[in-house]
Amino acid sequence: MLEIDKIRSDFPILKTNVHGKPLVYLDNAATTHKPSAVIERVLDYYTRQNSNIHRGVHYLSEQASELYESARETVRTFINAPKREEIIFTRGTTESINLISHSYGAAFVQPGDDIIITQMEHHSNLVPWQVMCESKGAALKVIPVDDGGQLDLDAFDAMVTEKTRLVAMAYVSNALGIVNPVEQVIGRAHSHDVPVLIDAAQAVQHMPLDVTSLDCDFLVFSGHKMYAETGIGVLYGKERWLDAMPPYQLGGGMIRNVHLDKTTYAELPFKFEAGTGNIAAAISLAAAIDYLQGIGLAAVRDHEDGLIRAAVEKIGSHQKVSLYGNGARRCGVISFNLENAHPYDVGMVMDKMGIAVRTGLHCAEPLMDRLGIHGTVRASVAVYNTHKEIDRLFAGIRKASELLCSD
Repeated sequence: MLEIDKIRSDFPILKTNVHGKPLVYLDNAATTHKPSAVIERVLDYYTRQNSNIHRGVHYLSEQASELYESARETVRTFINAPKREEIIFTRGTTESINLISHSYGAAFVQPGDDIIITQMEHHSNLVPWQVMCESKGAALKVIPVDDGGQLDLDAFDAMVTEKTRLVAMAYVSNALGIVNPVEQVIGRAHSHDVPVLIDAAQAVQHMPLDVTSLDCDFLVFSGHKMYAETGIGVLYGKERWLDAMPPYQLGGGMIRNVHLDKTTYAELPFKFEAGTGNIAAAISLAAAIDYLQGIGLAAVRDHEDGLIRAAVEKIGSHQKVSLYGNGARRCGVISFNLENAHPYDVGMVMDKMGIAVRTGLHCAEPLMDRLGIHGTVRASVAVYNTHKEIDRLFAGIRKASELLCSD
């Protein structure tokens, strides 16, 4: 059982009032708030250790470099990656996927090959593959979803051929909260010697993850969705793939030697970290991981699963509510619409009641097309949310129904 009052006291912004009412923040899938431990660690870095990393011999540079590399090691142990060289710092999930699509595509994709994604992907795990396939003369195949939003694994099995070069998929749907059967997909793909990229942006903050156990080839996530700063992300990749991939960006920090006629590149992980990274944000990510591990990811998962079950039960009982992802295992998110009400209008009503939710397509337009809708209202939970806040969400839905739904 979590000490929820203690946890909430760790997040200063939760004391905010919105339109005269205590804030209920249920937009955590977009970004999470930051605990004092993270805020204070970043302030401490800028106050006492700020310097550029790796290329200085003076005291502050050595201190900053040590903190940055310590953050890399914290990430490595957090996801149980075998080697620190397999952890690449990026600006976020989006840049991590773009890096893979560019560099993996350059090394391994030829005309006539294909890449497989799912129909529920966030645009950041769709558009880069579209563009790469167009540029390489490859095909983009899409695993369909059923009416409940679950993947058709039989269709996936029929798609994989000797021309398949990669499967890229979300662990958890950002729009519906559906937990995908990634273990099954990885096993089936590997039986054809096809590597798999897992977008864990909506999973890593909600449940324990182990890349060694999963045996995924790539895994990506963002810091700001797991209580760290914006502008920091992680790309985990198996060393054998990363070694074979060319650099994504060129410049300082990712080179070994530069001459006018020839440049040689640095070893992993630095080959993929050109320029000055977001040092403070990497340190904030380590602090956020320490904070989560202090609570315990299993306890976080159990608490949040309880919130989602309560939300599904309450909201699903409203006769004018349509829930999406019915029957599926959910993680962190519940997505719904009110009969004859636009999601934007529902969100505006809730905002006036101090309740923050997300409305719209959620960067998952092909999924919305498949479901035949123009968007949803999305409520997403974090470790600091409470059952009382789920009650307030339901009260907001009832108020929106009174104001917006015709009889």
